[in-house]
Amino acid sequence: MRPVSAAVLRAARPRFLSLTLACVLVGIGAAVQAHAPVSAAACLLVLAGALLAHASVNLLNEYGDFRSGLDFRTVRTPFSGGSGSLVALPEAAAAARNAGLAALAASAAIGLYFVAVRGMGLLPIGLAGVLLVAAYTPFVTRHPLLCLLAPGLGVGPLMVMGTAYALGGHYSWTAVTASLPPLFLGSELLLEAGALLLR
Repeated sequence: MRPVSAAVLRAARPRFLSLTLACVLVGIGAAVQAHAPVSAAACLLVLAGALLAHASVNLLNEYGDFRSGLDFRTVRTPFSGGSGSLVALPEAAAAARNAGLAALAASAAIGLYFVAVRGMGLLPIGLAGVLLVAAYTPFVTRHPLLCLLAPGLGVGPLMVMGTAYALGGHYSWTAVTASLPPLFLGSELLLEAGALLLR
């Protein structure tokens, strides 16, 4: 693999994408429990859209923190501080930014497909997801409370309820309830990262 491509792959933080798989599976379970006509193809397409959104926020975060200089002075932990790949190979920064934008566009396109198939009820969650990805580094990370809540919202209500709606065409209390553990665990992950930095 070429050095730039390898750096972009590391900047996407593939180890953390397993969280997306887990949350999409929770959403699929909620759709099945609600007797939605779930197909393997639809599940794979939803998973692809969610993985692209997660990879996008990671890539854009790496690019933003590299450009601001934060990554040059940050203390990295297993859960925070980025991959350091752009610091190690600065010429990969533009490629990481472009990959992040392309992943966000592809994720939005998949979301729009499901809006067309399942209805406009999915649009608010889809728009909130796109806005969260785009605003995370330049805006959300500048506000501690938003920074604490945003990851949990992304992997909880947005991902779980979005998956259930994309597959079933409606919201359910099952999906709402199922989205709460990822909501709290996602935010707890950020608290744990902060605690590691303070040690």
